[in-house]
Amino acid sequence: MLLLFGFKTARRALPGRAATCPHCGAFIYHLLEEQATKFTLFFIPVLTVSRKFSITCTSCGYVSSISGRQKRALETGR
Repeated sequence: MLLLFGFKTARRALPGRAATCPHCGAFIYHLLEEQATKFTLFFIPVLTVSRKFSITCTSCGYVSSISGRQKRALETGR
């Protein structure tokens, strides 16, 4: 019996927000992105193994990692 399994990394753009960049100091729109690593069985995603979130400044291109709690705060506006 042949069993095919592996891992797949998927990126997904989330709604961004205007904020002040810690690197360049500009108040500009930032892009929010989710990177999820999934366990696959016969090329079908079965289980999400890990999630990482990053925010990118559209002015200078500075990328910083954020936690899930910070991501939820950005989405709710608090």
